[in-house]
Amino acid sequence: MDLYQDLAQRKEKIRAMGGPKAVEQQHKAGKWTARERIEYFFDPGTFTEIGMFIKHRTSAFGMDKKEVPAEGVVVGYGRVNGRLVMAGAEDYTAMAGTFGEYHGKKFSQAIDMAKEMGIPFVGMNDSGGARLQEGMDTLEAYAWLFKSQILASGIIPQIALLMGPCLGGQAYHPVMQDFVFQNRHTGFMGIAGPAFVKTQLGEDISLETLCGVQAHAVKSGCTHVVVEDDQDALDRAKELLAFLPSNNKEKPPRLERTDDPQRLIPDLDGFIPEVQSVPFDMHEVITRIVDNGYFFEIMKDFAPNIIVGFARFDGRTVGIVASQPNRIGSVITCDAADKAARFIRFCDLFNIPLVNLHDTPAYMIGSQEEWKGILRHGAKMLYAFIDATVPKVTVILRKSYAGAYLGMCSKNTGADFVFAWPEARITIVGAETAASVIFAKEIKAAENPEEVKAARIKEYRDMYENPYCAAERGYVDDVILPSETRKNINAALEVLENKNVARPWRKFSNINL
Repeated sequence: MDLYQDLAQRKEKIRAMGGPKAVEQQHKAGKWTARERIEYFFDPGTFTEIGMFIKHRTSAFGMDKKEVPAEGVVVGYGRVNGRLVMAGAEDYTAMAGTFGEYHGKKFSQAIDMAKEMGIPFVGMNDSGGARLQEGMDTLEAYAWLFKSQILASGIIPQIALLMGPCLGGQAYHPVMQDFVFQNRHTGFMGIAGPAFVKTQLGEDISLETLCGVQAHAVKSGCTHVVVEDDQDALDRAKELLAFLPSNNKEKPPRLERTDDPQRLIPDLDGFIPEVQSVPFDMHEVITRIVDNGYFFEIMKDFAPNIIVGFARFDGRTVGIVASQPNRIGSVITCDAADKAARFIRFCDLFNIPLVNLHDTPAYMIGSQEEWKGILRHGAKMLYAFIDATVPKVTVILRKSYAGAYLGMCSKNTGADFVFAWPEARITIVGAETAASVIFAKEIKAAENPEEVKAARIKEYRDMYENPYCAAERGYVDDVILPSETRKNINAALEVLENKNVARPWRKFSNINL
């Protein structure tokens, strides 16, 4: 019995983490402990911890006298909403959750196991950074972690929760996962912290400005979802997992019907402003057509001229890719193309159908976007949609011109079904532009140039700037009333349920990265 008592005491000591004082400091910082996060995240009584007794082997710089409970990271598996999930939660109370050799080994082995078992992995990041006392062993541990998560990419969903600092080389860990959730007040991610930046570059900058929500959710696009605190992060992660399959061999879970798939939406008829330059909020269309108005948006604050996120149609998970006319007229920029392409590719990897809502005049022109590489970035959308083998349904609401028509998934850039509203204008360029080029000489030589110009614009618009020319060629499958949009999308997804695509073997396409 002494052995059993010894076991109980050892476990009790490890579960105490860094001790009462360290736990108190964690709470004062507005953060839960690693074990509190794990307990809240998993269904009650289902979590099994792995590697509780793992211990570092470093003796240099006083580490031989340093105890780091569970090596500063709690790892294990359990059920989330009834489905198996693997998680790793860094423990900031134990030597600031620093990343050393065996800390990294626990993390990487957990991802390997999740990949082999075919279950999602959720990382809860809260670490003071690299454990410098372990030198080369710490550096090599980063390689183990990066290798594990990259080899698991596309096999299992991976979610990173930035609940505290994640600085240095370790910051590549969350950003290489599928989705990054960042706590608004406590989550920070950066390749170097302010002190190192100050030392190396002389730049004086705060942690929040350098690595906070504004830096990554708005400017860099590294953060996908902003959350308010630990509880919000864990709740939102559960929401996202409910949309996703456990691995790439499964389809997403389908919920029981709670919203009539045949439901008409009369207030969409006439919803689009008659003047095409007048914007509207595409969110209002999305929430009207999806099940119960429930839309889980991804990267809301980055490149807001395009909208991506998850919703359901008749209980089926879909990925939404939509133009946003009230943000720079929904022109596609470099950032918008990157945002859309990566989301499209994720959906394709995990068997999630795509629904595309289209009101886009063009890719952005001009020196700034040209020099940023709009051709390279814009091509990513073409690669993503054409490569994707999942069901793809496109609805053209209004403008659909030039390269944007192709980039937003037209009939021959990947769509299985294309529907258009009567308000749709589908052509290579707008009538004004076309007339100014085609009839330039005639207009210039006319006695009344403005009259001739107006007549030629009307002629071009009547001929091409409508959905019927595209429908005559088979590039639009049907012109539908806006009120029938949900009904038609559901019918298309039903017939595409068992879509199967066979293509010549290759490793992957050489996408313009």
